[in-house]
Amino acid sequence: MADALVLIDANNFYASCEQALDPALLGRPVVVLSNNDGCVVSRSAEARILGIPMGAPAFQLRDQLQRQAVVVRSSNYALYGDMSQRLMSSLEPWLAELEVYSIDEAFGRLPRPRQGEGDLSGWGSDLRARIHQNLGLPIAIGLAPSKVLAKLANRIAKGETQHAGVFDLGARRDPSPWLEQVAIEEVWGIGRQLSRWCRLRGVATARQLRDMPSGELQAKAGVVGLRLQQELRGISCLPLEQGPAAKRETCVSRSFSQPITDLAELRQAVASYVTRAAEKLRRQGQRAGRITVFARTSPFAPGFYSNAASAALPLASNDTAVLLEAALRLVPALHRPHKRFQKAGVLLQELQPDTQLQHHLLAPLPPEQQQKRIALMQSIDRLNSRYGSGTVGWAACGLRPRWAMRRERLSRAATTRLSDLPTVWAR
Repeated sequence: MADALVLIDANNFYASCEQALDPALLGRPVVVLSNNDGCVVSRSAEARILGIPMGAPAFQLRDQLQRQAVVVRSSNYALYGDMSQRLMSSLEPWLAELEVYSIDEAFGRLPRPRQGEGDLSGWGSDLRARIHQNLGLPIAIGLAPSKVLAKLANRIAKGETQHAGVFDLGARRDPSPWLEQVAIEEVWGIGRQLSRWCRLRGVATARQLRDMPSGELQAKAGVVGLRLQQELRGISCLPLEQGPAAKRETCVSRSFSQPITDLAELRQAVASYVTRAAEKLRRQGQRAGRITVFARTSPFAPGFYSNAASAALPLASNDTAVLLEAALRLVPALHRPHKRFQKAGVLLQELQPDTQLQHHLLAPLPPEQQQKRIALMQSIDRLNSRYGSGTVGWAACGLRPRWAMRRERLSRAATTRLSDLPTVWAR
């Protein structure tokens, strides 16, 4: 019997992380807000039942959240990133192959038993119980012969309570009844234009897409459409990607908690984003050959202004000091007096592996100096990783900037910062 492809998805991930770290939140409605405590980006199952809308601005829901005793949390990205790494590490021993698809999703491959029906629901139930015991996170598991069907199976596992969070579509003799329940817009890989094209031809469900003439679909969507159709027929065409593809660009940008008009503050903001982007580059094992800085005012305010400036680096680098020097020279060209800047960011381009570096005569860098700079960056990254982000910072970023992202309801970073570890008193 063919191997099963598995999609494992953490339910309501941000809200579930908050509940896992604070047992007092279990069973209570919880919502997590976006940057600057703007909009609802995650809801616990209890908040979903209350009808709290996803994506709604928090200020519009203030009365409803208070009336229904909903717990509100600011986004705690350090916590969510660490919990994601723990989740993926916990999944590895259970699967023959693992592809980390997003912060809360992973595909995997699992051999099916040859005896009996080959149903893997029992395996999925054991995995759910183990993850919940070790991490406190609820997960849903979909199993099928292909990635697209595994996505659909995962959706069924989450949406139908009788499956208890696990659904093995590959163990069903005929998956057609389940494919008939899935609207064409909900099929993984179907965009707005293709779904509209299908609707105009009477193709409204995943089953109808699977059974439509292949030539007609190929004429519209090419080989991508054919692969999607084959996936719906249980023929695996999308391989697992166990290593992430090398990034072509790395961007860090944020909206300010309050508008910026001062050049010095704009420089501080850009410096903060450059520092974060440089950390990402080193973690990705890359260097940047070009840097772009951009800033804009609010698009909803009169006199909208947006601008960007770029510079090529003499030598590709992931050294924070080098990137800061290049970026801060660009900021004065963006600044305009009396403009109320709402957002800024930095884009690192022309990325290349850090295992190779093309030197040239006009920008000499002695090998011993290069090694010292690499060692310095590694030391800074280790300290910030062990003791919490910002333990070692750069003066150009400022100390307590008034424009920093507003997170008034931030929970503890109890898994990544020693000072946030809970204290337990035994009697």
